[in-house]
Amino acid sequence: MLALRPDEPGLYTFFPQFAPLVASLVFLPFKNIRRNFSRWLYTYSLLSFIFLAIDYNTFNHNGAGHAGLIHIATTFLPAGLFWIFKFICWNVRRVKESDSRTALMLSVFAWGLYAFAFPPMPLGPAALLLLVPWFIVLNRFGRQQALFATFWSGFLYNAINYYWIYNVMNVETAPSGLILFGLFLLIAYFSAYNVLAAFIYTIVKNILIKGYRILLWIYPIFYAGIEMTRTRGDFSFPWSHLGYVFGNHIEFLQLLPWVGIFGYTILVVTSNQTVAIAFEKLSAKGLKDKQELKRTVPVLSIPAIILLSLFLQGSYVLSKPEAAPFYGADNKENPSVALVQPSIAQGAKWSKERFENIVNKTLGMVKDSVAPETDLIVLAETAIPDYIRRQPKVIRRLHRLADEMQGSILTGTLDYKRNDPGSIRKYDIYNSAFLFTPHDISFPQRYIKKHLVPFSERIPFDDIFPILNYVDLGEGDFVTGKETPVYGSFKWTPYICYDAIFGDLIREAIREGSRLMVNITNDGWFGKSTAPYQHMNLIRYRAIENGMPVARLANSGVSLFIDQYGHYDQNTDIFVDAVIQRKMPLKTRDTLYSHIGDAVETALLWFFLIYAITSLIFFFRNRKASN
Repeated sequence: MLALRPDEPGLYTFFPQFAPLVASLVFLPFKNIRRNFSRWLYTYSLLSFIFLAIDYNTFNHNGAGHAGLIHIATTFLPAGLFWIFKFICWNVRRVKESDSRTALMLSVFAWGLYAFAFPPMPLGPAALLLLVPWFIVLNRFGRQQALFATFWSGFLYNAINYYWIYNVMNVETAPSGLILFGLFLLIAYFSAYNVLAAFIYTIVKNILIKGYRILLWIYPIFYAGIEMTRTRGDFSFPWSHLGYVFGNHIEFLQLLPWVGIFGYTILVVTSNQTVAIAFEKLSAKGLKDKQELKRTVPVLSIPAIILLSLFLQGSYVLSKPEAAPFYGADNKENPSVALVQPSIAQGAKWSKERFENIVNKTLGMVKDSVAPETDLIVLAETAIPDYIRRQPKVIRRLHRLADEMQGSILTGTLDYKRNDPGSIRKYDIYNSAFLFTPHDISFPQRYIKKHLVPFSERIPFDDIFPILNYVDLGEGDFVTGKETPVYGSFKWTPYICYDAIFGDLIREAIREGSRLMVNITNDGWFGKSTAPYQHMNLIRYRAIENGMPVARLANSGVSLFIDQYGHYDQNTDIFVDAVIQRKMPLKTRDTLYSHIGDAVETALLWFFLIYAITSLIFFFRNRKASN
């Protein structure tokens, strides 16, 4: 019956789509099916994908191109199920091996503890040693055992880091089972990065170039390149880079203006890798070899040397007069900024019945608690929980409030644009912020969020594969913004939630003259968990890295002010009503990384690609030689 409904939105079915399947059945190897089944399946999948690509790019179906759920399912589902079956069998074989179990125990110890190094957890400084057991596994065990141990220890590590996404189930519109399955896939996806790092390491540890293990020495840069790949594209989620572990200690962060977050990752990997290699050499030759002992002991002290160096350098920077907390805040040019945290429960936020009460509470807190003539009054992400164009009364109230307070008001809300007839999207929907200025009755200036959270706010690649616009998993289905504005006489830039953790957006604003980040977010999605504090830590890194002060407002906390050296002020608790206000010093600090960050991060991507290709060339060459 599906084939009789070719115009069904999102399905698009017609008989030629099934040609690869029908044709390949003729060649199914029934006699030697166990030996040749995988080869047949891959051939079918490749043919089906080629047919899908030709169909999609050659024809045109109601302006959307040919691609439907039936064709996509028959292309990818068989191979996917086959790979799941093979993965289960591979794990069963590994579990039966004593070496695999030992490797798993060591890796779980390493990655499990590392997950507790990120703020607000306390193990940050120990990160320079925590991954040593994992590197011992990579050095000592076979590739299959190492990959098995890495995947499942990485799964544990990512589960601890991202368990709070489960709280979305309490407020999200998608089925809870689907969200839980999506969380499982997300954790498995991030664990694949750990596996890639392990796989490449098991190759390069044995490669000699003119007698030297050059690729092994520069492996920490490759690892930073892996992390850099997580900051680009539709799947970007740069949340838990290894270098983010030092956020509990401001002294350890003052190297950020020189090396950035990826420099810290390189330090962490270098420390753990070097100690593991030294430990392996020492254990191989024994403590009785005095010469080896003399060479090894200084290497084992590398973590302490790195930590002491970071502390001394940071203490020196912070001892300067201009590095005093919120230095020069009382200067006349510096604006007074107020942050309004109403702590609206996420489950109630989008209730039509409570809309008036929510708006009244938020705007009432402005009238009751914000001092008059405040330069900028900040309301949270989606503080007005509706499409603002549908609320003319609220727009008039905000204009009047800006006039009464004699200050600009930035508020998060939704917006939309009606598209032309025949478009896949009837509307473009935006997660946006609007700026209301005193004595200005024109429609307020708008900022649109540029980085959307994958699967929560947008299905990745829906602009490339229009069929995905018909998929409804309860996501926001937003459209990304294109501009990074700079507002006002004191030059500030708004960032919505996720945007503020992307260094390239901060540097773009700095080049346009911005001197202050104003970050609005709604971390109420994640409940009482570590997530709000993790998010705050990432923003602090961006502030120090670029010498960019931050006024950060979260609907349910943590809200606070951060100066250009990373000092905090007026941190709020989570899930409490609060209004905080202060004179905010503007950017006066120029950092090296704000100038070279784009080049460094692009270079890391190229380094990752070249290093991976080089490693794979050696891998296939050595395998061919061994065969």
